[in-house]
Amino acid sequence: MELESGAQAPERRYLKSYRTTLLLAYQSFGVVYGDLSTSPIYVYKSTFSGKLQLHEQDAEVLGVLSLVFWTLTLIPLLKYIVFVLGADDNGEGGTFALYSLMCRNSKMGLLNNFNTVHDHLSVYRMETSQKETKTSVLIKNFFEKHQSSRIVLLLVVLLGVSMVIGDGVLTPTMSVLSAVSGIRIKVPNLHENYMVFTACIVLMALFALQHYGTHRVGFLFAPILIAWLCCISGIGIYNIIKWNPGVVRAVSPYYIYNFFKLTGKDGWSSLGGIVLCITGAEAMFADLGHFSKFSIRMAFTAVVYPCLVLAYMGEAAYLTKHNEDLQKSFYESIPEQIFWPVFVIATLATAVGSQAIISATFSIISQCRALGCFPRVKIIHTSSSIHGQIYIPEVNWLLMFLCLVVTIGFKNTDTIGNAYGLAVIIVMFVTTCLMFLIIVTIWKRTVFLALLFIVFFGSLELLYFSACLTKVHNGGWLPLVFALLALIAMSAWHYGTSRKQSFELQNKVCLDQLLSLGPSLGLVRVPGIGLIYTTTVTGIPPMFAHFVTNFPAFHRVCVFVCLQTLTVPKVLPDEQFLIGRIGPPEYHIFQCIVRYGYKDLRWDSDEFENQLLLKIAEFLQRPESNGEMSVVSGKHSDTVVSAMARIGDTREVKKKVRFRGVGVKQEVKELIEEKESGVAYMMGHTCVVAHESSSFIKKFTINVIYGFLRRNSRRPAVALGVPHTSLIEVGMLYIV
Repeated sequence: MELESGAQAPERRYLKSYRTTLLLAYQSFGVVYGDLSTSPIYVYKSTFSGKLQLHEQDAEVLGVLSLVFWTLTLIPLLKYIVFVLGADDNGEGGTFALYSLMCRNSKMGLLNNFNTVHDHLSVYRMETSQKETKTSVLIKNFFEKHQSSRIVLLLVVLLGVSMVIGDGVLTPTMSVLSAVSGIRIKVPNLHENYMVFTACIVLMALFALQHYGTHRVGFLFAPILIAWLCCISGIGIYNIIKWNPGVVRAVSPYYIYNFFKLTGKDGWSSLGGIVLCITGAEAMFADLGHFSKFSIRMAFTAVVYPCLVLAYMGEAAYLTKHNEDLQKSFYESIPEQIFWPVFVIATLATAVGSQAIISATFSIISQCRALGCFPRVKIIHTSSSIHGQIYIPEVNWLLMFLCLVVTIGFKNTDTIGNAYGLAVIIVMFVTTCLMFLIIVTIWKRTVFLALLFIVFFGSLELLYFSACLTKVHNGGWLPLVFALLALIAMSAWHYGTSRKQSFELQNKVCLDQLLSLGPSLGLVRVPGIGLIYTTTVTGIPPMFAHFVTNFPAFHRVCVFVCLQTLTVPKVLPDEQFLIGRIGPPEYHIFQCIVRYGYKDLRWDSDEFENQLLLKIAEFLQRPESNGEMSVVSGKHSDTVVSAMARIGDTREVKKKVRFRGVGVKQEVKELIEEKESGVAYMMGHTCVVAHESSSFIKKFTINVIYGFLRRNSRRPAVALGVPHTSLIEVGMLYIV
């Protein structure tokens, strides 16, 4: 029986994993591929909206089709599905995930908060096994020696992040407006304001659904997108057979050469429209934390890619026989009998198409916020099993407002398309540049392979980028403005936060120095436990010294809590708490460093309080509790676990201890008694200003931009969920 059950266990695990992958692949249709799958609505229209005209209609249409086919094949399929998805950060994707990999494995990043106290973490140990190459060492040394190179690298990453946020505004606008405009095929005299109004209603409904979370939205949207893919692929096959089966010849690159030979400069300019066929490809990587690599690869390769190829081929076949329909080819190519059902599905699918970039925006802003590059916002985890599925209310409503402004302000999909293409290609080129560093420094491959990657894909993306640049004056400036504003905000927040932390580090107080003032101040220890939040790993923060100087009393048990977000997606629960003493045991003062990954789900205040006190109690049970800081994993001291489970009842604790026949240290009993007296949270309410001698740029950055963001972001106590009734805020001025 044991042998039989042992043989079946791996099979059950395999079936469970297989079912989970299929389920995630199904959900990914409603989240990841909507943008990519709705591109056929506007690609040909945008491509032929400029000077490009049909002279030899078969040659030019087949040339555009060949460009679309090979662009889809080389960038989404080859670059992202094969290569980029392999550069995940423990299951997380996106521009910031690539950067966090480099920060964690070297000193190339400014966000590298690695400390010797973290060197035992398993996530760090696992990533140092591969042998360094000469090129890897040279690149790392270059970044370590030159501070300016690290600043430039961070700015490039923030530029890519900013463009993703810009995509979050442009994608819903472009997709929904393009779909709604199809009604003009049947009602040509309809005023454009009615279409704009309809688009705004769809957009508001889309953003109103976001609070349900990726899991529910994915289930709701997936059938819509699958129906859409079936429609466009079926219509594509119908048009190929009816109008021109010869369009399949366009898979030959010869037609690209012939296209540029015929069209010249006009053909190059049309690349700004062709690049729209890959909008949403970046979301496959950015949304990786919501799903898994295999589920995304399965859905794209088996369903999305072939359906898109058939759709583009069918539309091209129709165009070769109807060159008068260049600006409305998608809807004109739909058979009359099924026009209205397809129109309804198209409108719903474009709303779904916006979901990919909205989810990606949530993911990447969450990563930025956790690592100190974005103001404090509320992160709501919408799934208990997949922690990458999140919702950010402030960002959601801001995106909706900007989408409505762009929709009402521009109204024209041609202008929005110019902006859209530029934003998309910049994000992709930033990813290509970061992949060069990943291949050399993380994967430890030869520089030849890295150069081959960046030359092949980078030259292709630069070609599209050059075409998009010519349209900056005609709407292309919009993503640049969005990116500039987001880049300024994130850079200012990171700079202000780093200056604030430097001030606290330089002005921290030694415990002996503070206690030496005790007789003159008349220090009093009051009952209870005080949790003092600080950013310093060692020493007493200046905020606490300021408090004690003005109010000479603090709790009998003091715990200095330092919350650190490391450049890893997750930290194992057994490795999160690092606890040590400050001063001799009779002081009852502890230092606790709590390590989180940038994707870790944080506890609420009550659960965190209980976990922290449990770890301190376990630390006190250890023989080495008088020594330096150590990790408290929760695997030891069953006595403490059982005793602290009913921490509010001292009699029950003593009863349990006697029942188990094992002694508990006196300090643990005192900790439990002080818990009954109450727990207070102390935080600094700081105002950061630049020194009078600082430069104008520094004053403007700290006093104006950072000050504005700090006043309008969530307060630390609110972000951490600290109960208002237990909060002590200490006001202090930091002059940096």
